[in-house]
Amino acid sequence: MNDVRPIRAKSGSNHEGTSAHNRRVMIDALRFNGALSRAELARATQLTKQAVSNIIEELERDGFVASLEAVRNGRGQPSRPYRLVPERAFAVGLQIDRYVTRALVVDLIGNAMVRAEANLPSGDPAEGVGVILDLIGRVRAELAARTARSEERIVGLGVAMPGPFGLGAFGDNQWVMPAWQEFPLLDRLAAGTGLSVGLQNDSAACATAERLLGAAQGVDHAVCLYVGYGIGAGLILNGDSYRGGHGNAGEVGMALLSPTGRNRMPLEHRASLASLYQHLGMDPADAHLHERIDELASSGDARIMAWIEAAAPDLRWSVHLVETIFDPQTVILATGAPPSLATRLFEAVHPLLPSIAVRPDRAFPRLQLGIADPWAIALGAAAEPIGRAFDPNFSAMLKSRPETYSP
Repeated sequence: MNDVRPIRAKSGSNHEGTSAHNRRVMIDALRFNGALSRAELARATQLTKQAVSNIIEELERDGFVASLEAVRNGRGQPSRPYRLVPERAFAVGLQIDRYVTRALVVDLIGNAMVRAEANLPSGDPAEGVGVILDLIGRVRAELAARTARSEERIVGLGVAMPGPFGLGAFGDNQWVMPAWQEFPLLDRLAAGTGLSVGLQNDSAACATAERLLGAAQGVDHAVCLYVGYGIGAGLILNGDSYRGGHGNAGEVGMALLSPTGRNRMPLEHRASLASLYQHLGMDPADAHLHERIDELASSGDARIMAWIEAAAPDLRWSVHLVETIFDPQTVILATGAPPSLATRLFEAVHPLLPSIAVRPDRAFPRLQLGIADPWAIALGAAAEPIGRAFDPNFSAMLKSRPETYSP
């Protein structure tokens, strides 16, 4: 007797008028699981075999799927697996940080095709957006040189930058980008690229990257605690990203450690990479900052270790906070810092505080070390337009476009 292959997929609907949703369900199942037969797709998506056959034929005709050689399992008829055609769609992902911007292009299944980065000028975002548009033009041109008809297959531009969004002037708060928050960024990017543009905060993009390639694969409820220049929590709830009513869900870095007294200070002022740069007296705009931090962390420099010792209790409290509020299957500690620092910080956060996450039937660790890669944010940003175009969700069934947020 053959074991039944476990397949992660969302359910389709056999009711009339849901063909667009079912098409997305099929693409999503193939993207998560790789090649699947029609029978496997029917079992996983709860669609009829006839519905699956009709959609597969449609997707194959439109160039989204390709059939593979038939496989014989046991004594039954051979089955023919189908896979997605990665080069059928592309998306551009853009990270905007305080001193650097990164752009990359991914294909339909999330492979990074081309990438480039540039320094952002301080001050006027009108000058910075020119640098960004040039950068996006570079990666698109490189993709076009390598892949025929790539321009007509780009489904959109996803942007990730520090939040929170839409709260007005922030003064000189260095943890936020006040000039960029008030700049008509999405309009300028849409006009300059000719693409539809979506925006999310960097921690949400990090959570998406973890869902695609990291510790959140196969997890329906996870919180990605992202330690960057600031601190944020990317939320994956019921298998989907949760952004909140205004795109600001998970801004835990702004949470006060204590409402009164000496500790009345936001979390990110004490435990973010910005606080580390201040502690070390380093310039965040230094082009070699990543390498310098890596060298110090690898050698166990006393100044780095002192910062970790001070930051770890605050991050330990943060894990306790998000466990208590969101009841995730796991919390993922991710950062754009070098792996040497990420590993030391992860170890220092233990032992964790007691919380409702302490239960005997756990399938995942309470805290996992996530991706330590400065490109993870841009990758997560690129997944947003892919999801907007192809992911099965409630808004797709209503044939409406998901809401995007403007700073």
